[in-house]
Amino acid sequence: MSAALTVQQVLSQSQAKGLPRLEAQMLVLLALQRAPHDRAWLLAHDNDPWPDAAQARLADLLRRRLDGEPMAYLCGEHEFYGLSLRVDARVLDPRPDTETLVDWALSLLPAQAGLRVADLGTGSGAIALALAHQRPDVQVSAVDASADALAVARANGQRLQLPVHWLLGDWFSPLAGQRFDLLVSNPPYIAEGDPHMAALRHEPRQALTSGADGLDDLKRLVQDAPAHLPPGGWLLLEHGWDQAAAVRALLSARGFEAVQSRMDLAGIERCSGGQWPGLR
Repeated sequence: MSAALTVQQVLSQSQAKGLPRLEAQMLVLLALQRAPHDRAWLLAHDNDPWPDAAQARLADLLRRRLDGEPMAYLCGEHEFYGLSLRVDARVLDPRPDTETLVDWALSLLPAQAGLRVADLGTGSGAIALALAHQRPDVQVSAVDASADALAVARANGQRLQLPVHWLLGDWFSPLAGQRFDLLVSNPPYIAEGDPHMAALRHEPRQALTSGADGLDDLKRLVQDAPAHLPPGGWLLLEHGWDQAAAVRALLSARGFEAVQSRMDLAGIERCSGGQWPGLR
């Protein structure tokens, strides 16, 4: 690519490297230091000359994307449940399927103020912030064992001006003696050695894998959750595409009632949960 080329020609060359058109457009816009979704600008300026100053930036962006780095990291942001979240390599790139967990959680929260919700393993803060945004009358806490991840989540909360109580610690350890009407978590659930991990190499491994079968953290959450639930409280968990039956079995064996699963956008059982007994 050279300065003699137009913006449209550079876009075509970027797409020819194997990128989907939308991604190529976003990278070209980022290289031009414009908003990555400003495709109307591209249409209006497709015959503009390609500036020398953008060439090195685009080459770096193309190299990183073709190496598998998530678009969200390159853009520095990702939309989740209508919120624009800042994300980088310290946290997982929020997946659209996780909105299934938020939908389910919101459907279980009755219309009353003062309810308490905790998001365990919050990462970028996506789930906690979505719940706080949708239900400002609910008290939301969020826990993560990674100080780096919690810094990202806290910054997102400050920028969005959403009141979440951010806590550093391993799962329930910062919540000793506390009970919540609803517990939600998108924990690590990929098996160690899973061949798909190669495609996820740019994301934090500790937020992805959990033992030989991927169930280690899910087992711990199911085991420890009852100490933090009142009678009638719910535990909702995201899990892998083939883990729903195993997670339902864990919940039932621990004594949860109304155990069930919810499907994601692809019709796959993506979340499972249950209600702690005692409310009659």
